[in-house]
Amino acid sequence: MHTTEKEDRQEQYRIKAAELVSQMTLEEKVLQTIHSSAAIERLGIKAYNWWNEALHGVARAGVATVFPQAIGLAATFDEDLLQQVGDVISTEGRGKYNMQQKYGDRDIYKGLTFWSPNVNIFRDPRWGRGHETYGEDPFLSGRMGVRFIKGLQGDDGRYLKAAACAKHFAVHSGPEHERHSFNAVVSKQDLYETYLPAFRECVKEAKVEAVMGAYNRLNGEPCCGSKTLLQDILRDEWGFEGHVVSDCGGIADLHEYHKVTRSSVESVAMALKHGCDLNCGNQFLYLEKAVKEGLVSETKLDEAVINLYVAKMKLGIIGDASDNPYNNIPYEVVDCREHREFNLEVAMKSLVLLKNQHNFLPLSKDKIRSIGIIGPNANNRKALVGNYEGTASRYITVVEGIQDYVGDDVRVHYSEGCHLYKDRTSSLANVNDRLSEVKGVCEQSDIIIACLGLDADLEGEQGDQCNAFDSGDKPNLNLPGLQQEVLEIIHASSKPVVLVMLSGSAMALNWAENHVPAIIQGWYPGAQGGKAIAKLIFGEYSPEGKLPVTFYKTTEELPDMSDYRMKNRTYRYMIEEPLYPFGYGLSYTEWSLSDVSISHKAITTENPMILRMVLRNTGKYNGAESIQVYVKCMQSDTPNPQLKALKKVRLKAGESQLIQMELPTKAFGLYNKEGVFTLYKGIYRIFIGTGQPDRRTERLTDQKSVMIEVKSEITCSIQP
Repeated sequence: MHTTEKEDRQEQYRIKAAELVSQMTLEEKVLQTIHSSAAIERLGIKAYNWWNEALHGVARAGVATVFPQAIGLAATFDEDLLQQVGDVISTEGRGKYNMQQKYGDRDIYKGLTFWSPNVNIFRDPRWGRGHETYGEDPFLSGRMGVRFIKGLQGDDGRYLKAAACAKHFAVHSGPEHERHSFNAVVSKQDLYETYLPAFRECVKEAKVEAVMGAYNRLNGEPCCGSKTLLQDILRDEWGFEGHVVSDCGGIADLHEYHKVTRSSVESVAMALKHGCDLNCGNQFLYLEKAVKEGLVSETKLDEAVINLYVAKMKLGIIGDASDNPYNNIPYEVVDCREHREFNLEVAMKSLVLLKNQHNFLPLSKDKIRSIGIIGPNANNRKALVGNYEGTASRYITVVEGIQDYVGDDVRVHYSEGCHLYKDRTSSLANVNDRLSEVKGVCEQSDIIIACLGLDADLEGEQGDQCNAFDSGDKPNLNLPGLQQEVLEIIHASSKPVVLVMLSGSAMALNWAENHVPAIIQGWYPGAQGGKAIAKLIFGEYSPEGKLPVTFYKTTEELPDMSDYRMKNRTYRYMIEEPLYPFGYGLSYTEWSLSDVSISHKAITTENPMILRMVLRNTGKYNGAESIQVYVKCMQSDTPNPQLKALKKVRLKAGESQLIQMELPTKAFGLYNKEGVFTLYKGIYRIFIGTGQPDRRTERLTDQKSVMIEVKSEITCSIQP
């Protein structure tokens, strides 16, 4: 469909929505602005629950394909793959919705408005919800978010396959225990340079249908009622045309915790007036009183309801939608064989090989008589999925994946090793009650696979059930409970060890780096995770994942978690050397980059720079590599080299390919202290490689990025 046709259709939706809203009473309109919106039978409108989740699969409504958690999806460094994941999720979402509608099921988590993705910046590794995000880099988060949204929303032109929602707008990344009252103080430069870019791309490029506000305040304004965020930036600056939803319970925070209003009536008036259309919760029921008392106009309420009904029309859930192709998606697509196979492929691509001393991996099962698998995450389903998850028809843990892979050829010994975070596995037992079993398994095994880390009981959202750390944030980056002790006991057995880390965030793996020959970062790898890990360990494929976050050595090098300044945070601003850098990940095969050239060396506002290079797979495995392009402005007080272009290339052993990549002018722009996007006069350095151009990456990979200097002759403001 041509752009003009699409625009005409959207305008028709808005006209029809306005006609429908004009027939509603004040009370009826108010009832449409809460997430469990009521039916209006006289107008033929059915009840609809707006609240649904699809962070890494259709969540909380029964069986669905459970993909790796979002941080694992980011580790693929593959934006094409993210769009395919989004497409599968919305296909299953439509299949489930069509079935549920057939049987009159309009409950929560049964709609087509998915409150995903989470594109907040994972600025601090202690933040409990970081595993819901695409990591610490604005460019990577933006690309992954854009393509996931495009997959969710589809490309029909007439109808949305599902409605995506970019959250939490904005500047939200802990501390969780203060989130309902916290005031994030952020400079204009950091706001535009770090916290807003991914949201901007989701709005401007992906045309995301919804944006969710955050719980916190930003520079004194509560985000769910912020004129700066919801009007000035989102609507006026970016031209957002969709609808805005509050975070759940977030409207009550305005008077209960932020204390910027005195009552529910004042809170709902502020939120609606400044651009919040939909309340996850029931505070907006006070809008009737707010309108009658003149605190907010009924016209403003009409605008909100019209925005919501345009969304419904785009989805084809009201009005004449007989030509909606998504109505024909059958329930049988849910959890089908093709989706399970694709899920395995995604899990395999998400795993990051952090260490492989002397090519210790892959293992050959023909040379092993027995394997010991030890650790609290070895058979832990929760460590496969993270949070905001659906229900898989089958979960394959690490133990099960390895057992299935080796079959009867290799004896597999298993021990939980220790509780995930407590000092004993049974409340009646002595401390470290699995110690003898750990030693026994080590004695009986030729090789040990230690499976340690976290799960969503330890890192997550404030209020999550069973949250062992209370708020969901990690107190530090250390292995919890007795895990470090168990790892050291395994090492003391003198048996070779592979460490598999299942966690949604960076851990301090300094001891393991110094003592363990092979380390795999598995994230929360989804329902097929154990199978993917087994295939990696035994060389069925070459690992290709890259770190979307920095692995620090300690928390001592980090600022306080409540300090939202970006100084010394993430790879873009950090001073100390990391343990494992952003963008890093090893392979079983060998790669070389050569014949790097650039179309021109003068930065202009008209023409993008074209980079050309040849990538060769010089090793023995088929595989994929992520070409990463970083840009550094050579003025003082500017960020470290920043990721500005990315391309995933898949090559067979011995194969080479000429690659072309584009660097637009905006790749060289930086925000100044006033928040103006600026191209500065002077020298810029472009680094082209398979990781960051930092010394630690060079030492870990024995590869160095190619550097090209380019120049701008002028200082001017440019379009981001």
